[in-house]
Amino acid sequence: MDTGSLCTVERRGRVHLITITGAGEHRLGLPLISALRAAVAGARASPGAGALVLAAEGKYFSNGFDQAWARTVPLHLQVSMSEGFRGLLADLLALPMPTVAAVTGHAAAAGCALALAHDTVVMRASRGFLYMSEVDAGIKIVDYFAELLRQKVPDAATRRDMLLAGRKMTAAEAVRRGVVDAAADGGVEDVVAAAVAAAEGLAARGWDGEVVAEIRKAMWPAVWGKVKDYGGAETAAAARPRL
Repeated sequence: MDTGSLCTVERRGRVHLITITGAGEHRLGLPLISALRAAVAGARASPGAGALVLAAEGKYFSNGFDQAWARTVPLHLQVSMSEGFRGLLADLLALPMPTVAAVTGHAAAAGCALALAHDTVVMRASRGFLYMSEVDAGIKIVDYFAELLRQKVPDAATRRDMLLAGRKMTAAEAVRRGVVDAAADGGVEDVVAAAVAAAEGLAARGWDGEVVAEIRKAMWPAVWGKVKDYGGAETAAAARPRL
């Protein structure tokens, strides 16, 4: 499945693998955000899918929002970009299967947030870093980014280094400080293979996907509360209280 040439989708066993394509920075503008949301919705609808992996080609996993585009468009389109990304995070949190990020290259700002929104993060050992660039770029951090980092990076010193010092964190440091789960040696395909293997192991557990999603939302209630109203139709349905 080709989602507008911005990302591709394939099945590897029970794993729904989404790959952001191309050698660029994979900036998260409206087109890429929309393509990723369509691909995640496809995972939800895919019969037999037991886990999701998100990966990227090239040097970058994602270098964050498309700020160059945002500076040239009206405010309502800038807001649409941020709200679309908020919806993507909602879709991932409500997805009824385990999720794994294969951080194949640099993940900065919104790209870093996208990686950390997954249940498990596998990062390339030899290349790339996690980088919350807002302090260096002179951009205020949005509320749901701050909440995501608060929930996913519970160590206060590590969170300070990422957000207030703009620390570029390698895979080795990110594993040591508990920000990511594993560092994989080799190139892009090796990282993807490691992430797919981790996802296959989770899919093999045969968990009830809706239970997985409800536990995830209960684990990170403050993040879920800030994004749930922006999700797709399936996510909105999942956000409604059950009687």
